[in-house]
Amino acid sequence: MPTVSAHVALTLAQHIDAVFGVMGNGNAYFLDAIETQTDAVFTAVRHEQGAVVAADAHFRASGRIAAGTSTYGAGFTNTLTALAEAVQARVPLVLVVGDEPTSGPRPWDVDQIALASAVGARTYTVGHADAAATTVIAIEHALTYRVPVVLAIPYDVAALEAGVVPEAPSPRIPAPLTPRGEFAEGMLDDIATALAGAERPFLLAGRGAWLSGASAALGELAAATGALTASSALGRGVFPDTRYDLGVTGGFGADGAMELIRTADVAVVFGAALNQFTMRFGELFAPGTRVFQIDIAPAATHAHVGGFVRADARLAAETLVDRIGPASRANPWRESVDVASARAYDAGDDLAPDGRLDPRSAARRIAELLPEDRVVVSDGGHFIGWANMYWPVAAPDRMMMIGTAFQSIGQGWPSVVGAALARRESTVVLTSGDGGGLMAIADLESAVRAAGGRGMAVVWNDAAYGAEVNLYGLKGLAEGPMRIPEVDFAAFGAAVGAEGVVVRTLADLDRLASWAEEDAGSRRFLLLDLRISGDVIAPYQQEIIRVNS
Repeated sequence: MPTVSAHVALTLAQHIDAVFGVMGNGNAYFLDAIETQTDAVFTAVRHEQGAVVAADAHFRASGRIAAGTSTYGAGFTNTLTALAEAVQARVPLVLVVGDEPTSGPRPWDVDQIALASAVGARTYTVGHADAAATTVIAIEHALTYRVPVVLAIPYDVAALEAGVVPEAPSPRIPAPLTPRGEFAEGMLDDIATALAGAERPFLLAGRGAWLSGASAALGELAAATGALTASSALGRGVFPDTRYDLGVTGGFGADGAMELIRTADVAVVFGAALNQFTMRFGELFAPGTRVFQIDIAPAATHAHVGGFVRADARLAAETLVDRIGPASRANPWRESVDVASARAYDAGDDLAPDGRLDPRSAARRIAELLPEDRVVVSDGGHFIGWANMYWPVAAPDRMMMIGTAFQSIGQGWPSVVGAALARRESTVVLTSGDGGGLMAIADLESAVRAAGGRGMAVVWNDAAYGAEVNLYGLKGLAEGPMRIPEVDFAAFGAAVGAEGVVVRTLADLDRLASWAEEDAGSRRFLLLDLRISGDVIAPYQQEIIRVNS
C-alpha cells in the first residue's frame, strides 16, 4: 500500500515535474516514491541550499513551479539562506522536508516551523490521513502568494501505509488583479491623459510586468504614446521594440540613457518595485517628472510616485491602450534622440593598469561570442554589473539574478542546475565571482552534470571579495579578510569533467568562439576563469560608495 510519503510524492507530481535535493533519513521514502512511482525528474545536488536554489531558478527560467527536498535538522537548516532569497524575490516553490516525529523532538531536532517562519516561509505539515490534500494546499499557497512553502513530513509518519491516494482538487490560482473602483478608474484616466499630453513620455517595466504577460500591450502603449522605454534589472527584454529601449535603469544603466530618463515629463512604471538600485538611490527621475505606478503591491513602493493603481500590469496596459487610441503624434520624442548612443557603455581597455584583464572589455568581448540562445544566471557580488551591463538577453526569463534580493552570494552553481532542466534547448551561462563561486563550490559538479555541453560559466576572478574591498577597503579598514588567494577555477572545473580555461588576455577568449560553434552534444561544460583587475569598479558600486561616504 502507498505510504504517506508516496501520497505526497504522487500528488506533488501531478503539478510539479522537477525535484532537486539531497537524500537523507527524513526524505528517503519521499524520494523513493518520486523515483519509482512518478514521472517527475529528480536531480541531485550536493548541498541542501542548492535544492532550493535550483527550484528557484527553474521557476524563473520557465514559469513552472518546482520542488526542492532535504532531510530534517542540519539538512533543513542548510536551506535557510536560499529559502530567504526565494521569499524576498517572490518565487513560488515547494520545499519537501523531513521533520521531528509527532511524539516530540529528538536531541538533533530543531523548531523548523519557527525557522521557516523567521525567513517568511509558511510550513504545512502532513498527517497520516491528509497528506494529499495538504500537498495541494501547499502548492496553492505558493502559487497564490508567489512565495516558497515548506511541506513537512514527520519522521514517524513518513513510512506509514495510508491506503489508496485520494483524488485531490487542482490548486486554485487567483485571476489577474483587475483595476476596481472609482479611484482606480479615475487614476487610469489621469494616466492616459498625462501620457497623451506628454512631450517626453517614458515607460518603465519590471519582472512583474513580464510575469503578467504585459509585453505586447506595453509595446502597443509605447508605440501609441511615442514613449522611450527601459526596464528594471529583472525585466530586461520585456519591451518588444528594442529601437527605443534605453536598457536597464539604475546603476546598471548607461549614463546617457539615465540622462534621457531625467528629462522625461511623464513616467509610468509597470510591475517594478522601484527599489533603491532601480531608482539610483532616488535620482532616477527629475523633481519635475510626474511618476505613476501600476503594481499588485498594496500601495506605491516609492515616495516619488504621485499616482498609483493596484492592478495587473497587462490588464492596466491594455486599458490604457484602449483609452489613448492609436498613435497621433507626428514627431514623437523617441524619434528625436539617439537611443543607441545613449545606451552604450564604456568599452574599457584590453588590460587594466595593473596588467590584469579589464572586466569591461572582457564583458564586451564575451557578449560578442555568447550563443544567442543564452539563459544567463547570476550569483551575487561586485561583478554583477558586468553581465547586466554588457550582455543583452531576449527576455526577462533569460537573465536571472539569484541571491541579490537577499543580498547573498554563493547561489550561482546550483542556479545552473535548475535553469538547465527548465530550458533544455538553451545554453545556460553562469556569471559568478570568485568569492561566491568558492562558497558554492560543492555544486560545481552538479552544474557540470546537469548542463553538460549546454552550459558554461564565467568566473570574474579578482582574488577578493570585491564589494567589500571597494566599500570598506577604501575607508581604510584592514583588507586581509577581504582578500582571497587566487584560485584556479579552471582546474576545479577540469576535476569534475568540465573544460577549464584561464583567461588573462582577450585573445584567450577565442576558445569561447570555437566552443560556441561546436555541437552541444559533443562538447563539454566550459569554465572561463577570468583573471580580472579589481581596480575597475562597476558603476553601480560607485553609486553605493557615494551614498555610503
